[in-house]
Amino acid sequence: MSGTGEKRAVVLLSGGLDSTTTLAVARDGGLACYALTFDYGQRHRQELTAARSVAEALGAVEHRIVKLDLSAAGGFGRSALTDAIDVPKDGPADEGVPVTYVPARNTIFLSVALGYAEVMGSFDIFIGVNAVDYSGYPDCRPAFVQAFEALANVATAGAVEGRGRYVIHAPLIELTKAQIIRTGLALGVDYGLTRSCYDPVPDGGPCGRCDACRLRLAGFAQAGATDPLTYP
Repeated sequence: MSGTGEKRAVVLLSGGLDSTTTLAVARDGGLACYALTFDYGQRHRQELTAARSVAEALGAVEHRIVKLDLSAAGGFGRSALTDAIDVPKDGPADEGVPVTYVPARNTIFLSVALGYAEVMGSFDIFIGVNAVDYSGYPDCRPAFVQAFEALANVATAGAVEGRGRYVIHAPLIELTKAQIIRTGLALGVDYGLTRSCYDPVPDGGPCGRCDACRLRLAGFAQAGATDPLTYP
């Protein structure tokens, strides 16, 4: 466990490229990192294993996996990531919010992270959202992060009693995927531990064709680096 003098941070960790880089950034800032992963009924289950490996490799003080069923079986659903809806391949199906959007996912995740942070006495929460090379999700945009931070500071005892001010850190939000990858490589991230694919092939490997795979592959190419994962 961390010493009492260390500044703590809660880091949302999915096991993907962006959240892994975010954990590395928080660690590089000298923070004692408490990683929080959600088992939310996602079809791509290998990301949970990836998150465990990443948390261990990057020295998280603690790693918790919280179970929240956001699939149709749990009474939610309406996403290709949680239910029997085809994942678009070889480009977006339309210009709107894609079917891989999970309703209110980042709002739910940050709310749990906020409660966890308040109990721990932490005022720093990290999330790996990105508004440049991303899939068009409304909860990955600066306006969302700013609004949630404002909410956190009127919704918690720690803030209203003046013990501190919550900051929602989104260190990757204005970076391209190539810049994110270069940042992680400079911090020693092993991207071979990460998983990004929305629709893995039967052996668990990436499909190479979904939006997440395409953005990842393009990012590595633009960064002048090689993705350590194997694609079909």
